[in-house]
Amino acid sequence: MHAPAPKTLAPKTLAPKTLAPKTLKVRIWRGREEGSFCSYEVPARDNQTVLDVVTEVQRRHEPALAYRFACRVGVCGSCAMTVNGVPRWTCRTHVAKVAEAGAITIEPLRNMPRIKDLACDMRGFFDKWQKAGGRFSGTATRAEPPAKVDPANPRRRAADAAIECINCAVCYSACDVVSWNEAYLGPAALNRAWTVVNDERHALRRTTLDLATGEGGCGNCHTQGSCMRHCPVGISPTESIAGLKRMSLLSFLVRDRDAAEAPAGARAEAEEAPA
Repeated sequence: MHAPAPKTLAPKTLAPKTLAPKTLKVRIWRGREEGSFCSYEVPARDNQTVLDVVTEVQRRHEPALAYRFACRVGVCGSCAMTVNGVPRWTCRTHVAKVAEAGAITIEPLRNMPRIKDLACDMRGFFDKWQKAGGRFSGTATRAEPPAKVDPANPRRRAADAAIECINCAVCYSACDVVSWNEAYLGPAALNRAWTVVNDERHALRRTTLDLATGEGGCGNCHTQGSCMRHCPVGISPTESIAGLKRMSLLSFLVRDRDAAEAPAGARAEAEEAPA
């Protein structure tokens, strides 16, 4: 006799588990100088940037939310905001790197008046850029051939190290001196001044140096390095400001020497460019 074959049990069909979607808690500043934080919940997604979160809130919850952005790829710098107390480009900041216990807090950049919500008034920031003598003034006309600039020249190399600034104002927002000294020109403006005083084509190098070292200028910097730590493109305005201080001291010593030793007619050239 053969033993009966064992019964084959049909596998049980398990109902698929429905996983609750992950959410991110977001606090966003609403209003102007007088305002408050409002809380929202948005879906948490892989590779989600802070700018994606702000856009989600604006499209799904608050159509009137004001904020700035343009390129979304870290070129224009217009999307800079304060995220969990730190100034950042929101298009290049991934939520996974900054979220704390599944939450983030977003507000406008510091040290500038708030227009509405996450948008701030940057006119004062750009005015200081001009007050520091940052506007380039050429020595040649359009009809003349382009100036030959040796890339290995020490002045050119000094300018190259600072020239990639796009005026996003992250460094200005991070600067503690700007927060309590309204006259201070700020790291971005002084960084720009450093690039033009090192540009041999700039006709007003002496003027720019005087503006950058005068009232509100580089002497107000406390060398805390916040601008350098937070710059999204790795520029060191701290180093540029230190360079302006050195150049100012050298120029002062040379002026004193020229005044004591040079005849009156030989001082014109010294007035055209810093030492």
